[in-house]
Amino acid sequence: MKVIFLEDVPNVARAGEAREVADGYGRNYLLPRRLAVLANSKASAVVEAQLKKIALKRAQTEAEMTELAGKLDGLEVTLKARAGAKDKLYGSITSADIADELKSSVGMEVDRRKIELEEPIRQLGDYEVTVRFTHDIAAVIRLAVVADKVAEEKEEKTEEKKGKKARAKKKGGEKAEETEATVEQPEAKLEEAKETVEATEAKLEEAKETVEATEEKVEEAGEKEAESGE
Repeated sequence: MKVIFLEDVPNVARAGEAREVADGYGRNYLLPRRLAVLANSKASAVVEAQLKKIALKRAQTEAEMTELAGKLDGLEVTLKARAGAKDKLYGSITSADIADELKSSVGMEVDRRKIELEEPIRQLGDYEVTVRFTHDIAAVIRLAVVADKVAEEKEEKTEEKKGKKARAKKKGGEKAEETEATVEQPEAKLEEAKETVEATEAKLEEAKETVEATEEKVEEAGEKEAESGE
């Protein structure tokens, strides 16, 4: 079927163009969504009116984009980020980050998809970034990526606090070990004294047994002497 496009359809046709399309594609997709109409005499009036609206809207949009591109072109934008050794960023800066910064710092709404970055920015430095609205309408902004000193100072303070806590914990552990050792020393001496007492009691028991055995021998000797005297 032959249709006349009322709207731009990517990779198919632009508004106002007449094209042959598959019947199913035309009936099920293009016509119900009013993206195109059948190419016949009845459609000509509709198409003409629609195309005028599209042309007017497109002209307004292009005028707005041209004005915005003029404001953006040559604009200097500073974006702060945390960085480490050799000015390498912790993470990266994307087109979305740049769009957010444009909105917050200069109050300009820019679609992140219009910001051209070959790859995310991962290093401190100065960059030229293209914002492309259409093939013919574009602007170049100057982006300075600098170190966020406030964030770095907060991070240093946090690390310092962590270090102090770790040292205090270590010191507390050492004191606890000393206290435990101090407690263990009297316990060890008490155990040693207990063993000494037990050893002394054992010796006394042996001495008692020796005395009893000696007394028995003396008694036996006395009895024998008495018997012999008789």
